[in-house]
Amino acid sequence: MAEIRHFLDLDLLDAASLRAIVDAGIAFKGGTTPPAVAAAFAGKTLAIILEKPSTRTRVSFDVGMQQLGGRVVVLSDSGSHLGRGETIADTARVLSRYVDVIVIRTDAHQRLHELAANASVPVINALTDQTHPCQIMGDIMTFEEHRGTITGKVVAWSGDGNNVAATWIHGAQRFGFELRLACPPSLAPPDAVVDWAKREGASVRVTDSPAEALAGADLVLTDVWVSMGDSDADKRKALLAPYRVDEALMARAKPDALFMHCLPAHRGEEVTEGVIDGPHSVVWDEAENRLHVQKGILAWCLG
Repeated sequence: MAEIRHFLDLDLLDAASLRAIVDAGIAFKGGTTPPAVAAAFAGKTLAIILEKPSTRTRVSFDVGMQQLGGRVVVLSDSGSHLGRGETIADTARVLSRYVDVIVIRTDAHQRLHELAANASVPVINALTDQTHPCQIMGDIMTFEEHRGTITGKVVAWSGDGNNVAATWIHGAQRFGFELRLACPPSLAPPDAVVDWAKREGASVRVTDSPAEALAGADLVLTDVWVSMGDSDADKRKALLAPYRVDEALMARAKPDALFMHCLPAHRGEEVTEGVIDGPHSVVWDEAENRLHVQKGILAWCLG
């Protein structure tokens, strides 16, 4: 029996596989669907488990699977027995009898791994509280379609050292770019992730200075200050106010630097309207490319 190809986190896959997925996403966006891929998806079904609300993830996976010729079933807590106490392990065993691939968007990272451990079909991480690998794959694809290879470039993050920031750390090692993260010390990325990157030889630096992080950057990133489940909104906003990406901070980056935000955005909080709606911003290409790169992920998972 062939090994199951799960897409759980960037640090669990080799650089060559990740590069192949991005290249596949670019090909899909260009209108290329190899006959072998079309044949592989005929009659296949994707189950999407949503334990957290979603717009881009749900629609992009649903549309992508249908464009590849497959079918989609969407499950939420309120619409399945997951919300009534059935274990994630039992859900994995049952769904594996019905569908060919499972996407999950959940809180606890352990639930993702428990699902994968008990599934006999590929499992894809569509977001946990610790990581968001599909987003970073789409972001890398977006950068490369505008500026060429991201290898050797400078990527700067300003804001909360959250799940998206943690996955950018994984990406820095796998794709070979320099990553600088400006975060308040109390909201810095987990030490374990930063230590992993350093052991793996990645160029990753954490600072509390946004101006230092963005100096000469090729790509500037941020995310919302208050995520789903955060209960300390006022405290977080006060800590993160100096990390807002405004026009003056964006000017620290290269003149042709790109700006990205995984959305949804709160204009006036983590980013000003002049930046997210300005000439550096590629957020709409970024959102679209989730569709294309996730088709690449699905194709990779199904071999």
